[in-house]
Amino acid sequence: MILKNKVAVIYGAAGAIGGAVARAFSSEGARLFLTGRRRAPVEAVAREIVSAGGAAEVAEVDALDEKAVEAHLRSVVDKAGRVDISFNAVGGPNTMILGAPLSELGIEQFSEPIVAYTTSYFLTARTAARHMIPNRSGVIMTVTALPGRIGTPLNGGYGPAQAAKEQLTRDLSHELARQGIRVVGLRPHGIPETRTMRDVFELKSKTSGMTWEQFTGYLASTTHSRRGTTLEELGNAAAFVASDGACGLTGTTVNLTMGSLDD
Repeated sequence: MILKNKVAVIYGAAGAIGGAVARAFSSEGARLFLTGRRRAPVEAVAREIVSAGGAAEVAEVDALDEKAVEAHLRSVVDKAGRVDISFNAVGGPNTMILGAPLSELGIEQFSEPIVAYTTSYFLTARTAARHMIPNRSGVIMTVTALPGRIGTPLNGGYGPAQAAKEQLTRDLSHELARQGIRVVGLRPHGIPETRTMRDVFELKSKTSGMTWEQFTGYLASTTHSRRGTTLEELGNAAAFVASDGACGLTGTTVNLTMGSLDD
């Protein structure tokens, strides 16, 4: 198991991506500390992991609350002795940020995702780094999306938010790599299994007129393999990137778009 005895904290663990990463980390031997803004959905993920033989503890943490993030991670280190992996899978309410042309957006609606996504990633990464630096070891991770790299319609400030997170990954790595800490992002695209993609479809279908089948077919048509990334594939990639086997990866965002973006 490539993450045996690793201590991993996952923010946004109740979401589809956070849950997939949690399951993959657990299957590779990690000890998990799962968080979310609401405890009950996170507990459901933890129960699944524990019933499969894994180890997972749950806490209610708002990843936009600086004191809450710091207090929780301090409790993790007090209990487990260290933190090896910090994974930020925190999302936001799509209904507030998607579906309207940029020319019709107010400044608050445009800036809300930029502030929320970058603040959450910065707080969780900075707090993890402060605990990892004394040990000169650790991996800080997050997940972004294709709109951070290409122009897309009706996404408001979502694309700029993802681009900002990818830049933050590069900056964090530049400062932390020589202290033994890797910082890596994952960039999937159009995972039909997630509630997020259903939300995107529902918000944009009023303008596009597409059915769900047409929408998912379009997403698949943009990839080399003519299908989207699965949650299991994303989780497996996250586990490898978090492992010592990926020690050469830092300061980058791994392209999991199935060829939708040609690097």
